[in-house]
Amino acid sequence: MLVLTRKTNQSIQIGDNIELTILSIEGDQVKLGINAPKNIDIHRKEIYLAIQEENSQAAVASMDLLKKLSEGVKGI
Repeated sequence: MLVLTRKTNQSIQIGDNIELTILSIEGDQVKLGINAPKNIDIHRKEIYLAIQEENSQAAVASMDLLKKLSEGVKGI
């Protein structure tokens, strides 16, 4: 893990087109501004993990449904 120290209004550049800017620091919270192309999804980690879990559950449900449909078609 790369660890960098930044102050308010200083930035970090990631690749050619992602910039993180420290907007403010208040107590133990840091407010970040993220400038990135619109095609890049940006989420808080807990939201990202929830989306991944939901997608995983949906995939399993879809496979179960396909299996049941396949069994139903075989019975016809």
